[in-house]
Amino acid sequence: MAAQKEKEKRERDRDRDEERKKKRREKEAREKAETDQRFREIRDVISRNEITRGISPEKLRVIIEELGPTYIKLGQIMSLHSDILPKAYCDELMKLNSEVPPMPFSEVEEVLNHSYRTNWREVFETIDEVPLGSASIAQVHKARLLTGEEVIVKVERKGIYDTMARDIRLLKRIVRRLPPVGQLRNLVDLDAVIDELWTVTQDEMNFLKEAANMEEFAANNAEYKYIYVPKLYREHTTGRALVMEYVSGIPINNKAELIARGYDLDEIGSKFAHNFINQVMNDGFFHADPHPGNVHIRDGKIVWLDMGMMGRLTERERRVMLRGVQGIGLHDVSMVTDAVLEIGNFHGTPDRDQLYRDLREFIEEYGNISMGNVDIAEVLEAMMEVMKKNHVGLPHGMTMLVRGMAHLEGVLADISPDISMVQIAASSASSSLIRQIDWQKEAERTARHIYRSAKKTIELPSLAADIMKEYLEGQSRFNLKLDASKQLESVINSAVRNLVIGMCIVALLLSSSILCLTGMKPQILGIPILGFIGYLIAFISVSFFLLRYVIRKIRRNKRK
Repeated sequence: MAAQKEKEKRERDRDRDEERKKKRREKEAREKAETDQRFREIRDVISRNEITRGISPEKLRVIIEELGPTYIKLGQIMSLHSDILPKAYCDELMKLNSEVPPMPFSEVEEVLNHSYRTNWREVFETIDEVPLGSASIAQVHKARLLTGEEVIVKVERKGIYDTMARDIRLLKRIVRRLPPVGQLRNLVDLDAVIDELWTVTQDEMNFLKEAANMEEFAANNAEYKYIYVPKLYREHTTGRALVMEYVSGIPINNKAELIARGYDLDEIGSKFAHNFINQVMNDGFFHADPHPGNVHIRDGKIVWLDMGMMGRLTERERRVMLRGVQGIGLHDVSMVTDAVLEIGNFHGTPDRDQLYRDLREFIEEYGNISMGNVDIAEVLEAMMEVMKKNHVGLPHGMTMLVRGMAHLEGVLADISPDISMVQIAASSASSSLIRQIDWQKEAERTARHIYRSAKKTIELPSLAADIMKEYLEGQSRFNLKLDASKQLESVINSAVRNLVIGMCIVALLLSSSILCLTGMKPQILGIPILGFIGYLIAFISVSFFLLRYVIRKIRRNKRK
């Protein structure tokens, strides 16, 4: 009997295994059929638009729109890459509209029930069936919790992850098969860009990530009484559903209603800019999509919405960025070049000389413009052109910053055109530089420089005597061919001047010391008065030049 039961059990297990294998083969066949069908659709769209004859910005946008919601989202993310794509392409891709027909409420219920592992009515009292908005990845509904609070529930589209993963795989296959086309030839490593797009998109599809962004953003801005972040209902938030407080505010660009409610637009613009710059300079974590739909005014506070697209700058990236900004202000091309070389992602071996020349032209054109007259969008566009020309890619956080600042300036130009975001940024940058100085390290570094300088100064007379002796004996030969720029001439003049002053001070010290060996009268403190005056002049001169040297070193080290 036991043997019979064991046999029956083995047969049942075998049947189950066969059934599982059969379902897996059917699923794989179905997925392959869907993939092949989608591949043919993509191929037809590409063929129909004849991209081998060139791909204009408008044609690229049309192709993306025809490919559907997945590629629309990817196109919107690609529009961030102003450091890689020409401005015309980025501007055209920004026109992509992610609003798509909403998924049926039955699918919303299915996603929520699966996400909560129970019926959504165990969490919500009601959910409006008509969405407030519907995009390619998710849609938003107004709802009421069982506890009575009015909330927003953001629900991921059913099956969107699998759909986008499939389309990404297909896109990589197509990119490998495509020949270089039009103006995009040799412009970028498309495989690397697609990988980054997929990483960013996965972050957007993970609502737990957005929830963490909301919490971090709220904590960073807690000290600002005029900033408000909607309350997150963490206990009701999952990877596919996000629940937050419902906030009914006035879009920041609705000037008529804001004025009617008694708001000062200049005050709003100033606080908006200050807060954004603080996010960038001090927190290194900022809202990368500050368009009017994501920034509202309610009860005298600026309300930040939608934390799905956030930018992050490391401490190193912020430090290098501040150094580059300061280099532009000082017209120091070498400093700006070093900053670009340190922070950029190069596609190939960088040509430092070419980069230097391009940055010099950039600084000559924009470095003398007063802060109040700077068109930051134009400046950023010019800088991106320099980066593209030299095949320099920016870290993801920097590309997000460029987009965010462009949005910010657009809002300010609309509601408060007299406010200079550049002046606000410059003020914040100066404060950040001061806070970042490690005074102990600065003192130690300066002391080392003073010691080395003093030691070398003592050696100058003997070195000069050796040089003169060799020259008089005909043993010295100098073969120099100088094609000096104005900058080099300035450096040489400064070096010669400092050398002459140093030798004069040394001569003064030596002559004063010789006088001290005599019994010359009158005397001060037992020292002949002429020797005393010589020592005093030498001491004052050395103190003055050392003080100037220390100040210059501290200023220079602020940028490191």
